[in-house]
Amino acid sequence: MNIQNKRIFASILFVLISFVCVAQVVPPEPPPPGTPPVGLPIDGGVLLGVFIAMFYGAKNLLRQKQD
Repeated sequence: MNIQNKRIFASILFVLISFVCVAQVVPPEPPPPGTPPVGLPIDGGVLLGVFIAMFYGAKNLLRQKQD
């Protein structure tokens, strides 16, 4: 094996070993019972805000066209 092949082989081994090391993650402990999950969805409030903003904008556009 010449020096170029040895460098390629060493680089490939380094990359493969780093993937194996990163893949071994210790899972976090589960939260105690009774606590709400992290990152609750914000569905209804955002949707309601969008509808109110659309209604307000349409109302202002219609008022400007009447004037």
